[in-house]
This record gives sequence, C-alpha cells and structure tokens, in this order.
Amino acid sequence: MQLNKLNTVELMELDQLKTYLINKPETIETFPFGDDVSVYKVKNKMFALLAWRDDQLMLNLKCDPDESIMLREIFPTIKPGYHMNKKHWISIYFEDPIPKGEIERLIDNSFMLVVNKMAKKDQSSILLHL
Repeated sequence: MQLNKLNTVELMELDQLKTYLINKPETIETFPFGDDVSVYKVKNKMFALLAWRDDQLMLNLKCDPDESIMLREIFPTIKPGYHMNKKHWISIYFEDPIPKGEIERLIDNSFMLVVNKMAKKDQSSILLHL
C-alpha cells in the first residue's frame, strides 16, 4: 500500500483495519491486482478489497442491496462498489469519518454474506471459530 499518503494517526487506523480483516476465521490476504490492492478471502471467496483510488483509501465490501441504499443515504462516503456488482457491493472511502464500530459491522456482514453462500461443510469449520 502507498503508506506515504498517511499520517501517523491514519496509519494506526489502517493497521487496525487490516488486522480486523485478516483476523476473520480462515481468511487470507492476496494481491491478485498488484502490490497496492489487498484482497481478503475466506475459503478462496472474496469478502473485502482494500486499495487506493484517487489518493483515497477505499474498502470494498459485500452488502445487502437494501442496506446498501440506506447506508449511502446516511454516509456520503459510502458509494456503490467500484469495479464490482453495484447491487451487491459497496465502496467505503475514508475521507470523512465513519464510526469504527460501523466499519467493523460492515466487515462482519460482508464476511457472513460470503460464508452463508458456501457449502455446509465449509461453513461449519468457519462458524466454529466465530
């Protein structure tokens, strides 16, 4: 990631975000689009993408379509998913603050949306660690 674009306080927040993502059960971080785009997968299924876009940190997450509409009305920095299915993904830009608890809730929801679509045998090993 282009860490030189962050000040010390933001860097701590970025580290917390990355730690929260990678600590989800059976999650791996991959870089299929280059070193500056982190893709987080559970059982080889993507639930988050962290990257820079127009000099802003951006987090893409799966989201329930109805909730996505509501979130965009509440938070102006939540947009339809950049380069993703706009109905099922959102992009969060960190130019304006969104409460840490809300970001964690959205990550949890994205993770569970992906897990819930998996075969039961794959779900069970993940759910044991929640």
